[in-house]
Amino acid sequence: MRRAALAGVALLVVLSGCSGDSGDSDADSDADPTGSPSPSTSTSAAPAKAAPFPKKDACYRLTFEQAVAPTAEDDSVGCRTSHTAQTFHVGRLDTVVDGHLLAVDSAYVRNQPVRECPRRLATYLGTTPSELRLSMLQAVWFTPTVAASDAGEDWYRCDVIALATGGRLAPLRGQLARALASPAGRARYGVCARTEPGTRNFRRVICTPATAWRAISTVNLRGRDYPGQKAVQAAGQSPCEDVARRQADDPLSFTWGYEWPTKQQWDAGQRYGVCWMQR
Repeated sequence: MRRAALAGVALLVVLSGCSGDSGDSDADSDADPTGSPSPSTSTSAAPAKAAPFPKKDACYRLTFEQAVAPTAEDDSVGCRTSHTAQTFHVGRLDTVVDGHLLAVDSAYVRNQPVRECPRRLATYLGTTPSELRLSMLQAVWFTPTVAASDAGEDWYRCDVIALATGGRLAPLRGQLARALASPAGRARYGVCARTEPGTRNFRRVICTPATAWRAISTVNLRGRDYPGQKAVQAAGQSPCEDVARRQADDPLSFTWGYEWPTKQQWDAGQRYGVCWMQR
């Protein structure tokens, strides 16, 4: 049996902030010196109208750069066509605190989709938070621009995407509601690698028949502060070996690996390690 000694490899966590440019500019004044407006230059602007809420289960053809942007204004596409994102939740932003109206890019407003979208994703996909870690599906979120918020828009939109290598999004297939509730869905969007975890060319990819390694389980790690590399490395050895043995065709001959979080990953919220097995 070969035990892979793995260095911590950063997991890509897509978090989008919330900012925007109102696009407003000061207009030149053509009023005459007496203070009376010039009839030839005075105008009256029509009040801006708030756009309708985004629709749940709508699909979009986004690039990676668009998916991690704080706002999105792309038109939806049919979910039976090629797409890379699907809306799984639409909520209303709370922009008033103690009677005061807050900007859409304030920390209080911005943190609302940060909390809600990841929390709701596992339920939408028909799985548990622990099982969701073993898929390439992740949540991203969008809010209105500052200008749109000023016009009355107060929604936030949660989309699910699948990560690919090289800063790209993987194509999605049909509707994703309960996509991870079946073995076929878990296999389709599972986390795999073509090379041994911890090696130089290691990259997470969506599982295909050509991928040699598959993430098979996670190990929850305790503690508020980072326990240190030796402690997090030791914590996953026996659990990963045990789960790999149970899944192996031959319990006396199998290859497995364990990937533990770095301090940077720990501080970012990853309090678990990943068990890998060679297929």
